Amino acid sequence: MNSETKVCQNCRQDFTIEPDDFGFYVQMKVPPPTWCPACRFQRRMAFRNERALFKHACDAPGHSEEMISMYAPQSGVKVYDYAYWWSDNWDPMAYGRDYDFSRPFFEQFRDLLRDVPWPALNVLNNVNSQYCNFCTDNKNCYLVFGGDFNEDCAYSTFNFHSKEAFDTYWIDKCELCYECVDAANNYRVLFSRYAYDCVDSAFLMDCVGCQNCFGCVGLRKKQYCIFNEQYSKEEYAKKIAEFDVSRFSNLQRIAKQFHDFQITKPKKYAAITRSVNATGNDIHNAKNCTACFDIEGEAENLRHTYLAGWGLRDAHSADHAGHGSELVYDSFGVFSGARNVAFSIFSATCQDCQYSYVCRGSSNLFGCAGLRNKKYCILNKQYTKEEYEALVPKIIAHMSAMPYRDAAGHTYAYGEFFPPSLSPFAYNESLANEYFPLSKSEAETKGLVWREPVEKNPAVTIQHGDLPDSIDDVNDSILKETISCAHAGDCKEQCTKAFKIIPAELQLYRRLRLPLPRLCPNCRHYQRFRSRNPFKLYRRSCMKTGCNNEFETTYAPDRPDIIYCESCYQQEVN
Repeated sequence: MNSETKVCQNCRQDFTIEPDDFGFYVQMKVPPPTWCPACRFQRRMAFRNERALFKHACDAPGHSEEMISMYAPQSGVKVYDYAYWWSDNWDPMAYGRDYDFSRPFFEQFRDLLRDVPWPALNVLNNVNSQYCNFCTDNKNCYLVFGGDFNEDCAYSTFNFHSKEAFDTYWIDKCELCYECVDAANNYRVLFSRYAYDCVDSAFLMDCVGCQNCFGCVGLRKKQYCIFNEQYSKEEYAKKIAEFDVSRFSNLQRIAKQFHDFQITKPKKYAAITRSVNATGNDIHNAKNCTACFDIEGEAENLRHTYLAGWGLRDAHSADHAGHGSELVYDSFGVFSGARNVAFSIFSATCQDCQYSYVCRGSSNLFGCAGLRNKKYCILNKQYTKEEYEALVPKIIAHMSAMPYRDAAGHTYAYGEFFPPSLSPFAYNESLANEYFPLSKSEAETKGLVWREPVEKNPAVTIQHGDLPDSIDDVNDSILKETISCAHAGDCKEQCTKAFKIIPAELQLYRRLRLPLPRLCPNCRHYQRFRSRNPFKLYRRSCMKTGCNNEFETTYAPDRPDIIYCESCYQQEVN
């Protein structure tokens, strides 16, 4: 079978379906996609809201207490307290209904989503971590999103097995770390990216096994280095004291100096390690991965897959998936040994499921929501095995004969993921707006829901510009203050306009000798998010003189970075 070029139904750009893709679609018994990989990812992320939290009254019978929820009160969905939702006090099968062949499938599924109640937050086994979302097994954490098995952490996303780590993004096994991105196995490391197995260091880029290093790029197993220059232990201590990062004014100056310095150093075309036949970025311990990003192995045979791994095999257009799952297509949140799952959201230990939403321990589901330990169900209604196997092919045929059409004119037949208009979240509340930012008018033109955030006018008690320059001049009274955010809401970063310092945070700043931040937690998150390269590949050549090696990289051609191929880069690091 030859490759085939198609025009994306959404962005109208060409995309290519390769022979291996066709083989996977045959294996999954699904038609080829009509949306390109990027638009498929955007469509899925419209159903994931991590950071926008609301106060919402519990809709469970006999309950009305206010709780923290990822669903806005205006979303139109019923929301239960987490404990009640997981209890046996209600039955999702009570919302079952017959399939109606006079209406498009997605209309019927939309009605089911609005009838079935949902847990206020997507969490499991957390302790004293009520302001976290998409997390499991966290203790004493605050505003942690998508991170698991952490303790005493805050303001972080995709942090794992870490302790006392604040303001981080995609870290693992780190302790006493601050403002780190793409890092692992570090202790007391600050303002660093791609730092691994490092101790007592700050402002690192792509450093491994370093200790007492500052402002360094591309070093391996070094000590007492400053901006890649070697110092004695005594000289290092004296120079670090002169930098004095306890002062905000000094920190700003050093951050700019480090940025200008690291731009002059060659960078590897992609962060791909211990992997075979892999393209994309941030891929580790994987095999046969094409155009994939943020993959943690073991992982094998993935295409256009994001933020996934941990034993994931044979997946196309999937994200937030793994832990022994296989045969996953155009889905996200597929975990715990799931198999043969397509067009679904949050399926754990499920098999042979399509178009299902937040189902666990189930098999042979089609168009179901909130089910646990069920099989042979359609729209939450129970069938026999024979009835199910006879009805599903008829529904699939009907989905193509009577497709759903959204306000933007997109056609949704069988083989398309849920239309974004079905999402319980507004576009600007969802992760889609992080990866694919749109204005209100652009979103509404595409038929997407846009919800204006509630106007926030917090009673600011101290302006960010009036904060002490040094942490030494900050006393405990700061815990009672409401600080203005330097962005003042004039950004597209879900700015809260003001913020507070929590006790554990102040303790960390004092311990690490760091000044108070001037941005609210949301704005700080977006600064980290934008420090990472986008999920987009460019065909480029190695920039080292005399080398003609080509590769795919996330560094756009118009960026000032110096990009080397693997072999040339390995000759540079030391």
